[in-house]
Amino acid sequence: MAQVLLGGASPVHDVIGIGFGPSNVAMAIALREHNARVGGQEAVTAHFFEQQPRFGWHRGMLIDDATMQVSFLKDLVTLRDPTSEFSFLCYLKSKGRLIDFLNHKTLFPLRVEFHDYFEWAAAQVDDMVSYGHEVVGVTPVVREGVVEHLELTVRSGEGLVVHRARNLVIGTGLRPLMPDGVERGERIWHNSELLAKVDELEAGSEGNPPSRFVVVGAGQSAAENVAYLHRRFPRAEVCAVFSRYGYSPADDSSFANRIFDPSAVDEYFAAPDDVKRRLMDYHGNTNYSVVDIDLIDDLYRQMYQEKVLGTERLRFLNVSRLTGVEERPDKVRATVKSLITGEESPLDADVVVFATGYSPADPLGLLGEVADRCHRDDEGRVRVERDYRVATEPELRCGIYLQGGTEHTHGITSSLLSNTAIRVGEILDSILDRDRKPASDEARPVPDEIGSTAR
Repeated sequence: MAQVLLGGASPVHDVIGIGFGPSNVAMAIALREHNARVGGQEAVTAHFFEQQPRFGWHRGMLIDDATMQVSFLKDLVTLRDPTSEFSFLCYLKSKGRLIDFLNHKTLFPLRVEFHDYFEWAAAQVDDMVSYGHEVVGVTPVVREGVVEHLELTVRSGEGLVVHRARNLVIGTGLRPLMPDGVERGERIWHNSELLAKVDELEAGSEGNPPSRFVVVGAGQSAAENVAYLHRRFPRAEVCAVFSRYGYSPADDSSFANRIFDPSAVDEYFAAPDDVKRRLMDYHGNTNYSVVDIDLIDDLYRQMYQEKVLGTERLRFLNVSRLTGVEERPDKVRATVKSLITGEESPLDADVVVFATGYSPADPLGLLGEVADRCHRDDEGRVRVERDYRVATEPELRCGIYLQGGTEHTHGITSSLLSNTAIRVGEILDSILDRDRKPASDEARPVPDEIGSTAR
């Protein structure tokens, strides 16, 4: 495989990746390792475009004491290739912390440390990515009724440039989800922006520190936000609003965790739709709207201690929901409704934080008319094959692969790290297998340009 040159036009890459979060970093690593093994004309030419100015993964949620909810062995490479030089253990070795980490006796690193690992890995393949570049359009190139490759319009500070590819790997991540009718503002936040917003708030307070926060949500992020704000602002009241009696513990037991196994993806994909729905109902408590039991215990212990001492700053407004939020110049007026009595109570705060989760970006939103050649199911969802390739009309010869947005076909791990290493290996295998089929006899020299496998 190599870049195709078409009459002096820009080369056609074998793969272009849209987005460069952990999933597509793992994809770049898999490509780099494949090319190192095969070399020459068997190498896969690839490049990635990321609209952020540098690598970043949930930076606003890197609370100093927050830990991962996934084992370090489920890093970018280990489940695919335990000998890879891009593993978390190799990262620790390079940082001089391998023995210290082993002595720590944990499977779950600090989230800030895992982010540093991602940055370390991304830096080793940074010749394959252009940061500050946003893909703003995709158009098909049709020859004799067949779409042989795609043209991507990419915007950067230098203007618009067209790049070409025979395969796309879309890894554009998740989007912060706010309740209907609620817009983010200076005092209305989504938890994804917590740390940056807190710094701005402190910088602007100047002797008038915040006195009350409201945190909406019942999941891990909501509980972490409550604990963090309570700790960082020792004079402020922190009110947690959720519809349950209390936080529900995450089911991380050994048998339940099998829902994250690679083999579970095969089983989920093959299951009838009604079984898929039941599996999500059964095992949603491994990931959605649940909290680590240690954090639940810590928050309850803190709440009880404050009651004993008569210094209550940590309040839990349970069996309730927020029915209104109005931002004013110096505060936010929240309205909290009891689900039991129906009574609504006003609650003034300096900030309301919505830890209300994320939604996947429309995987085909960038594809324009190419999306019309992609198949959807009866519910309007994208049809995705087992190899993560979007099902398309046969005339569309290009592969469009999704990293995310496949929960309805591949199960709960679609947007999680658990199967990232395995998934990118399966996508690469699919690209290689499809390329082995009879193709054009056109000469395909490898230019020394962007996406070259040279280092």
